[in-house]
Amino acid sequence: MRRRVAGAILEKVVTMRKQYDFSKARKNPYASLLKKQVTIRLDEETVKYFKQLAADAGIPYQTLINLYLRDCAASGRKLSMQWKESRKVLAQQAGGA
Repeated sequence: MRRRVAGAILEKVVTMRKQYDFSKARKNPYASLLKKQVTIRLDEETVKYFKQLAADAGIPYQTLINLYLRDCAASGRKLSMQWKESRKVLAQQAGGA
């Protein structure tokens, strides 16, 4: 069985051309619609967390982050954030009141 598979692979390798002409090739028109490359800065703990989850799931961590963000966007999930006011602002408000 292995020899037949190896023979089939070898036959394909032998029939490959030395060079291919890509001068008339065109870019995939759908490639830009698939994914967009971005640069994002994440803290180490976040990356570590997603890398561990990804390792457990057996997928690349960047794919996992994309899936998580896509799920958030699809469900319209919004982050609830409340910023703590600084002591300086609080002191100004107390002094101005």
